[in-house]
Amino acid sequence: MRVSILGAGAIAYGLAAYLAEAGHDPMLWSPSGERTKALAGGELLKATGAIEATVPVRIAKDCKDAIANADVVIIALPANGHKMVMDAATPHLSEGVPVIISSHSSFGALYLSKQLAGRKVSLPIVVWGTTLVTGRQRGPTEIDVASVRQKLDVATLPFNALDQGFQLCTALFGDRFVKRDGLLAIALSNLNPQNHLGIALLNLTRMEKAEQWSQGGNVTPAVGRVIEALDAERLAIADRFGIAVRTVEEHFSLSFHVPMSTVSKMNQEMDRQGRGGFGPTTIESRYILEDVPFGLLPTVFLGKISGNPAALHESGISILSAAYGRDLRGDNDILPALGIEGMAKADLENLCRKGF
Repeated sequence: MRVSILGAGAIAYGLAAYLAEAGHDPMLWSPSGERTKALAGGELLKATGAIEATVPVRIAKDCKDAIANADVVIIALPANGHKMVMDAATPHLSEGVPVIISSHSSFGALYLSKQLAGRKVSLPIVVWGTTLVTGRQRGPTEIDVASVRQKLDVATLPFNALDQGFQLCTALFGDRFVKRDGLLAIALSNLNPQNHLGIALLNLTRMEKAEQWSQGGNVTPAVGRVIEALDAERLAIADRFGIAVRTVEEHFSLSFHVPMSTVSKMNQEMDRQGRGGFGPTTIESRYILEDVPFGLLPTVFLGKISGNPAALHESGISILSAAYGRDLRGDNDILPALGIEGMAKADLENLCRKGF
């Protein structure tokens, strides 16, 4: 299949390498055009780690070019770029051509649905609970893939496109997808923001001083307990909506291939195996600048609507906002554009099944 990936960061590169190695035909679009200059000049994309491949990748000259002949479009960049890319893509998306959001954040699927409804265009929007791969770019043509997840939650908007979305994802990326009961289930399945809150908040000075530090090794018992307490809030909100979601312990075990235990013990085992990774070396990190406004804030929103407040999530937002000297809530440009604040629980549930 011809798969156009809107984005050119580590996740986009990892997806492109996976798809090319699997026999598909990926194309990358960099919104700035900077990251893909070498690839556009004919250099090959080299992946190491969990994916070992050196492959050619097509580069789009602009968003219209990327979407023009695509069988499927994947949005794969940090959440603070989702609205910008959706706005750029909407005029060019065609009836019935699926869009995958990797990974879904802050009701972005609803925003895309609203924009498409304005054009009277209908298509399946496929949402993932997290990314297929983890890793870091090593240069303009290199990606080090740390892991390829064994299981990945998937849902669609509208809900009745779930079988189609599931089959598409399986055809592209193999037998690893788990159907979830709608957009709300995915909204409560991305564990990265809560996990990164515990890790970043309790290791903030390491980030600020640009230390090189083991991320897994520094998920100590105290950090692990904070993450588990954040997870308890998320699970309680999911229960109020009648949604089954994976626990943080299941997430770490399935994502990083370690035996089930406490969050701290699993991270210590990853570190012992040399797979603990390194934490951010700057406070200008997606762990905060992306995950706080686009990950934690929607969970707080769902807590209020469900009548089960996410007090620890909300406290984390306030503490990090104080540390950064600005209100990080204001960085979210998707929720205000949706106008769903104060919506009744039943109305939100219906919207998340049918879209606009």
